[in-house]
Amino acid sequence: MKLWDKGGTPDERMDLFTVGNDRELDQILVKYDLIASRAHAEMLGRIGILSASETEALTKALDAMMEEVEDGKFSIAPPFEDMHSKIEFELTERLGEAGKKIHTARSRNDQILVALQLYLKDSISGFHDQIQGLFDLLLELAEQHKDILLPGYTHLQVAMPSSFGLWFSAYAESLIDDVYMLQAAFRVADQNPLGSAAGYGSSFPIDRDFTTRQMGFTTQKYNVVAAQMGRGKVERLAAMAMASVAGTLGKMAMDICLYMNQNFGFISFPEELTTGSSIMPHKKNPDLFELVRAKCNIIQGLPNQLSLLTTNLPSGYHRDLQMTKPLLLPAVEELKSCLEITLSSLGRIQVNSDILEDPIYDYLFSVDSMDSMIQKGISFRDAYRKMAAQIESGTYTPEKRLKHTHKGSLGNLCLDEIRTKMDQAWTV
Repeated sequence: MKLWDKGGTPDERMDLFTVGNDRELDQILVKYDLIASRAHAEMLGRIGILSASETEALTKALDAMMEEVEDGKFSIAPPFEDMHSKIEFELTERLGEAGKKIHTARSRNDQILVALQLYLKDSISGFHDQIQGLFDLLLELAEQHKDILLPGYTHLQVAMPSSFGLWFSAYAESLIDDVYMLQAAFRVADQNPLGSAAGYGSSFPIDRDFTTRQMGFTTQKYNVVAAQMGRGKVERLAAMAMASVAGTLGKMAMDICLYMNQNFGFISFPEELTTGSSIMPHKKNPDLFELVRAKCNIIQGLPNQLSLLTTNLPSGYHRDLQMTKPLLLPAVEELKSCLEITLSSLGRIQVNSDILEDPIYDYLFSVDSMDSMIQKGISFRDAYRKMAAQIESGTYTPEKRLKHTHKGSLGNLCLDEIRTKMDQAWTV
């Protein structure tokens, strides 16, 4: 069944090509189409298109289908093209003429728009607990290991002293930037497009304020053409926010892989969180974090894919937009899995507390030694040259007592301030 079926028989190859994996993806979205269909049915009843009995019958049938979805008993299989045609067929089978009226004053175009935006709102909200949990863990680890020094690098060369407190809390604060992005994407998705129909509105006196309230949108996309132009854009903005989170996770995963290397030996994990080799019995590989890195790199490419897909489309609906779903929906699940595995494993990290005892890290302290000269009255340039000469001649002896006190330094991590900043980020 197809909502656009006029009685003809489409070419089988054309049908297979145009439907693609829409049925499988719509299994994820169908609950949101049911939510929107329920609000739409109630609205049609309010404006007199449906009788009170028809409205009640439709809402009850939609509620019953929602229970079937939640129980895993609602399937979208051939001959149905998508969730929209399946829902309308079921309503017609169960209710007769009342079921045929559900599509009044709407189009598949605004149906999929509203379902996607409800899905994105739900998905973005769903990231909250995972990101907050990871943030809390990182700050806990920063507090726990704040006094353990760690080499800092620039150009992958030994640079200046850092600490595990700085390293853990750096990723915690980076997550706040990602939350800003997610909140912005949420606000864009939080605009009801239902009522834009095919993109040019309807001659029926529909009540868009009502459906906006019923579905929990804060506002609506008032201009019907602007609502349709949101298709592709809302997915792209959500992808940008997800890519921001993935960037933070991927960079941390890369650090972990590097720091687990025997040449570094900064951290380790229990054996059950590593993998072995089929030929080398000594190996304990960081496969878990390598896969987080790889998956997050793929997610970071998603905004570019969506941009290439939509960049030359004029206003109005185009079937190209169907291809946003197979890009976006799996990426949401991948990001959730990356957050979940990172959160569940990072708490078991084992930190090396004696890293800087190795003399290869002595030059980490050269800047602090130079700063001590400056504080005694030597100019920066003269102190710099004097320190360089000591290093060149092999006469430099590091002074490892550090005094970093400014905000955000290894001696003043500002963990409470970072925690407050995150609290505020969720409310922006």
